[in-house]
Amino acid sequence: MAHPSVCSFISHNAALLRVSFSPSLQKRAFFSTHCIGPLCRRTTSARPNHHGLTLLLAKMDPSLDLTKRLTTVSSLSRFLEHGMKRLETAIAVFIIFVQVACPVPLSGWESWDVSPAEAVLYSPETKLPRTGELALRRAIPANTSMKAIQESLEDISYLLRIPQRKPFGTMEGNVKKALKIATDEKEAILGSIPIDLRENGSVLYASLIDGKGGLQSLIESIKDKDPDKVSVGLASSLDTVAQLELLQASGLSFLLPEQYLNYPRLTGRGMVEFTVEKGDGSLFSPESGGEGKSITKIQVVLDGYSAPLTAGNFAKLVIDGAYDGVKLNCANQAILTESRLGKDIGYSVPLEIMPSGQFEPLYKTTLSVQDGELPVLPLSVYGAVAMAHSDVSEEYSSPSQFFFYLYDKRNSGLGGISFEEGQFSVFGYTTAGREILSQIKTGDVIRSAKLVEGQDRLVLPKESL
Repeated sequence: MAHPSVCSFISHNAALLRVSFSPSLQKRAFFSTHCIGPLCRRTTSARPNHHGLTLLLAKMDPSLDLTKRLTTVSSLSRFLEHGMKRLETAIAVFIIFVQVACPVPLSGWESWDVSPAEAVLYSPETKLPRTGELALRRAIPANTSMKAIQESLEDISYLLRIPQRKPFGTMEGNVKKALKIATDEKEAILGSIPIDLRENGSVLYASLIDGKGGLQSLIESIKDKDPDKVSVGLASSLDTVAQLELLQASGLSFLLPEQYLNYPRLTGRGMVEFTVEKGDGSLFSPESGGEGKSITKIQVVLDGYSAPLTAGNFAKLVIDGAYDGVKLNCANQAILTESRLGKDIGYSVPLEIMPSGQFEPLYKTTLSVQDGELPVLPLSVYGAVAMAHSDVSEEYSSPSQFFFYLYDKRNSGLGGISFEEGQFSVFGYTTAGREILSQIKTGDVIRSAKLVEGQDRLVLPKESL
């Protein structure tokens, strides 16, 4: 068993590892602190086995006097103790090394009880989406086979982040698993697509299997052990997966509560294009270089699958021209529109958040991230779009004021989760023009906002028709 001084060293340094290691190592450092520490503490109470020494004395040559026998046993005991300490020190160092360097969990130790709160606070591997595209893809209520394919491929994104020797063998196994599911479940995948869209679905399915950016091509890129090619091929395959899933998701996967049927609602995806102009005569700098411009465009994808009321109200406001000419204000990590656009503009929509793993949103209720609750549409993404709170009650969103969230990991909690996570109705993400957001200043103006996609999925209450 490990020596107390070694245990103290391990426990102390594991605590430091938890806050200073790179994200991929923090989870294992947490494991070392909470698992190795208690294990070592249980061993510090061990005592020498005096009964064993007594038996040894009795069995020695009786011709030796007692003093010599005690001296001999004492020397032997010191020798064994020193040897054991060296062995235990080596074992302890090996354990901490394995925890840091090896991605495979130690057998038999995975059953240690870790509360959901600790798991969220200490582990960056909460699988919280870190890009708008990833969050939007996960939010699609598609066929279970497609979701299994998606999950298998998305795991490769995490494997690509491993520095130096990347586990290409594991990546290949993931793609082959996805390919097998796609092949075995072809009938179910295509059968989940409405008849009028099935021809388009068949084309996308063929592209996913054998296309230029399909799964077969991705396997070849992995065999070449070229991370850049794998990354490009993976993005192409996941894009095709998302397109297939969108064909399958013909509407909401749940029934809205009856009391909310008189609100505008978006029963799928939509896209809004903002035209933003500098208010002080300065210029926006394009990411790719070239001449600056005083006017630029930003695109936001609205997700009605997870926030149908919030996205529906917003889409109607856009159609009504409510945001044309509205000034923007910059606050801490957010770009907000003016708080009051006028009387009787927009609906007072209840706070609407769909928890991860659930099939319908919660209304008028925030999430407890400390207890492990995370939303399908997280705020902790740069360019997330959400409604501000109502002036009257935090159980409701503002009828019209929204904001772009400028997520910054440096100002977030442990695990990279925003302190405001689960407190606002997120309903979309900036998918084009993200680089412009950091250049927007107070006084800049939304010249126009147009719903360029999704008007056919916007359901308006009868009084609005």
